[in-house]
Amino acid sequence: MTRRDARPDLGSPTSPTLRTKLLAAQAAGLDGQPEPVNVAALVHDGRGRYLLHLRDHREGIWEPWTLALLGGGREPGDPDLDAALRRELAEEAPGLEPAELTPYAVEEATSVDGLAAPIQVYAGLWTGDPDTVELREGVLLRWFTLDMLDRLRLTPGLGDLLRRHAAEHPPAGGVPDAARPLPGEAPAGTALHILGVHLHLEDEHGRILLGLRHPASAFAPNTWHFLAGHCEREAAIDCLVREAREEAGLTIAPADVELVHTIHLIDAPGARPRIGLVFRARSWTGTPEVLEPDRCTQWRWWKPQDIPAEVVPYTRAAIEGIRAGRPYTELGWESSDQRPAPDPARGAP
Repeated sequence: MTRRDARPDLGSPTSPTLRTKLLAAQAAGLDGQPEPVNVAALVHDGRGRYLLHLRDHREGIWEPWTLALLGGGREPGDPDLDAALRRELAEEAPGLEPAELTPYAVEEATSVDGLAAPIQVYAGLWTGDPDTVELREGVLLRWFTLDMLDRLRLTPGLGDLLRRHAAEHPPAGGVPDAARPLPGEAPAGTALHILGVHLHLEDEHGRILLGLRHPASAFAPNTWHFLAGHCEREAAIDCLVREAREEAGLTIAPADVELVHTIHLIDAPGARPRIGLVFRARSWTGTPEVLEPDRCTQWRWWKPQDIPAEVVPYTRAAIEGIRAGRPYTELGWESSDQRPAPDPARGAP
């Protein structure tokens, strides 16, 4: 990205008529520059960290395999650029909802076709954990500080843009360590967890509803899984009700939901731990529909004894636990070096 001049020099046209028209156009706010149809979100935490995502390394991707701002192009259904950006964020990174998104700058980038494209950059504040965001495009989403930029592969001009923003908006309380929680986010020694909710739905024949995840899904592609989602700073049951409506068109009353199983798991050594809450809905209305085909390609009712081999391992463990009347499952914690050592100086949580 490179900064675009706000207003070009009209020079001295030899035609008085042309000059009059140009001055009138300039007074009306027309500067001869193309209007941006692309948007990007400069997300910061107010303490010197900036949120960047790593783009896919695939043909047709704009600046592939580089760290960039989230964003995209305006579509016909978007009433304005503000709406375009919020739609892009909802599509690319559900759970990421920056506050106070306001226009910050217009930058220029070179498109995959080699054309200069103006991009309206919005700045917004967010202090969440990127691991709680369901990234649907790109490879990863992380916080970075200015001192790290020279070691990163960034889209052209992005480093200058971030430094300019930081100079105009100095971080409060100094620059934090990008790998640690900010003060006040969690007690010392606490490992932050990702919280997910899962719907255990049984029909009148005792069959369980599972969805087949999209082949391009970052998590468990071509694998059967509960209807599930991550909490977006909301109560777990509210999240479950919302996900059921958005993903499958099912209407569930919160009063008809009960917790039937809890899973505490870690995918790999060093990965962020996860807590999965599995809820049973005693009643609901609607027939499962594929409303988010980029995530789930079909819904199907399975007899417990016929659940396929291609199922998320912790989903199978939860189903088996529920059938056995067992309320809790641990997965991935077998290695003792993954369990935090007790600290006698600390009290019970």
